[in-house]
Amino acid sequence: MVREIPDFSLERACGHAIIAGVDEAGRGPLCGPVVASAVVLPQMEIDIPVVIRDSKQMSARQRALAYDWIVNNTVWAVAECSPAEIDEMNILWASMLAMRRAVEKLDCVPDYCLVDGNRLPDGLVGQAVVHGDARSVSIAAASIVAKETRDRLMHDLAQQFPQYGWDRNAGYPTKSHLQAIEQYGINQHYRKSFGPVKERIKNEIKND
Repeated sequence: MVREIPDFSLERACGHAIIAGVDEAGRGPLCGPVVASAVVLPQMEIDIPVVIRDSKQMSARQRALAYDWIVNNTVWAVAECSPAEIDEMNILWASMLAMRRAVEKLDCVPDYCLVDGNRLPDGLVGQAVVHGDARSVSIAAASIVAKETRDRLMHDLAQQFPQYGWDRNAGYPTKSHLQAIEQYGINQHYRKSFGPVKERIKNEIKND
């Protein structure tokens, strides 16, 4: 049974000194990069004054508070794969690459990585943990940093392209987002290998 409140059980069971939690955000959107984060908490028994859990189960305010605490009190890094890289290698392998890049950007070298999901990225020593963001505090912290980073990036891009509503939909295929694509077309931030975008490109070619 998956716990709703993550703890340090997995970290303690690893038997390693420096453990990085690793997660990604943005596999499902039609546009923008996939963003990964790696977080090394300073010690396993640290008193954490904010809520840290699966980022999808947190309010926007909780995530923002947790993000601020994490980036000021841990060793962390973020990395991404661009829409072009996603189109080239597919979203699964782009997610794996982004996670590996995040670990490689850390200011310390982790002895072991706890990675959310069912697959360990090539080159990392550690284990994949299904529903890891609900079980491990380190993975949950990484999920928060990855999601906050990506949401803020999409919010910034929305200032340049307000017609798509990326500050509200984060690039996911909501009804209003799909309608905007139909009305305004796509731009360089879209993932051309994703179904609705691919269909739009095909229709544009057909109508030329």
